[in-house]
Amino acid sequence: MTRDAASQDASATKPATDHVTRDAFLGGAIHVLQPKAGYRAGLDAVLLAAACPVGAGVGGSVGGDSVLDCGAGVGTAALCIAARVPSARLTLVEREPELAALARDNIAANGCAARATVIAADLTGRLAQSPELAGLTESFDHVIANPPYYENQRGTLADDPQRAAAHAMPAGGLEAWARFMAAMAKPRGTVTLVHRADALADVLGVLDGRFGALKIRPVHARATEPATRILVHGIKGSRAPLVLLPALVLYDAGGGTRAEVEAMLRGGAALEW
Repeated sequence: MTRDAASQDASATKPATDHVTRDAFLGGAIHVLQPKAGYRAGLDAVLLAAACPVGAGVGGSVGGDSVLDCGAGVGTAALCIAARVPSARLTLVEREPELAALARDNIAANGCAARATVIAADLTGRLAQSPELAGLTESFDHVIANPPYYENQRGTLADDPQRAAAHAMPAGGLEAWARFMAAMAKPRGTVTLVHRADALADVLGVLDGRFGALKIRPVHARATEPATRILVHGIKGSRAPLVLLPALVLYDAGGGTRAEVEAMLRGGAALEW
């Protein structure tokens, strides 16, 4: 799954500066500034946004669902949700100051400043260290996350420090992310995350006891190939059993994007759970 979602709108993508590009998502419905080098949002962010059940009547609040985007980067996933659900209220948490600043710029440029906020904070730290976050515990209808996919001691880290931080975390880091997500979701609120397929056991381990009614959707590039990603959805405090859903296959045998995937990547459609 190496295709960047922005490549779906290549004609609308152009350099903004020597260090930042302006990239189109959802068929040009939103545009984001993101670093030319280092971590760049793509397909995973769009699928994560599609998988968040905002406006579906699950864990929702009167007057618009509240969504917390953990490790939000430049805000791509949150902006995809905002484009799909105009009533959604969004809070983005991002540790890297440069990415948090770009997220604020992207929120303003996409007309979402009245309903989206960026908090620059390390979500793996103690909540007491961030009064802004501490005051929001158990307040979100939906929590989404695209955590770093590797532990620092596994494999080779990227040369770029920002890219390395986006792709790797200290040992036990996924547990810290799950603890934070559970602290921020309201009772019966939802969690939705995207991760590597081979991390499924780790993901289930950290969600256990925090979120139930877990649903797992494997993501395959093609039907004949192993899954490379998983989308996982759950409800805080539920005791309902786990369900393994049919796979989401991105491309057909000829290499074209399948219609239901195209609807998400270009039209901003929701992924049904």
